[in-house]
Amino acid sequence: MRVYLCWLMALLSFAALAAPAEPNPQAIKAQLQEYYFDAARRGDVPMLATFIESGYSLDTRDGKGYTALILAAYHGQSAAVEQLLAAGADACAQDQRGNTALMGAIFKGEVQIARRLMATECSPDQRNGAGQTAAMYAGLFKRLELLDALKAKGADLNAEDPLGNSAARLANGEFRNAAPR
Repeated sequence: MRVYLCWLMALLSFAALAAPAEPNPQAIKAQLQEYYFDAARRGDVPMLATFIESGYSLDTRDGKGYTALILAAYHGQSAAVEQLLAAGADACAQDQRGNTALMGAIFKGEVQIARRLMATECSPDQRNGAGQTAAMYAGLFKRLELLDALKAKGADLNAEDPLGNSAARLANGEFRNAAPR
């Protein structure tokens, strides 16, 4: 598979220089992207190393805005998360809904990965499209050890989303949702 990936990358480079001809560079690019995201989901460190060594854009996004780092964190692939971070992947990147790798790790209960992501330079109060923070996720899902760590990093546990939910309230089991229409 790694040899095939190297061949595809070389072919894509050649196709970019050559006149329009077969194979289709867009199809090759799409296939490479599929391999890249699949490697992140599975935690295939050697495959990710091939992408990194070839200079592949680490913050490439799929149709939902997911990066390889977001996918690796969500799927519990700690070695892949570490490898991507060490290679320069953006830990603060957000998907189309504004969720980060840290939010995904907290949601899935990946405590070790969440702690690693908290060690990056991202703001602990970064918000998603719904106005929620990583601390709110930690409160909602009762990840109290992560809530304490986020607080120590400077997260505002009393910051509220548009519905009035805060990390502190969520940790206490208080959940506010939109009024019925």
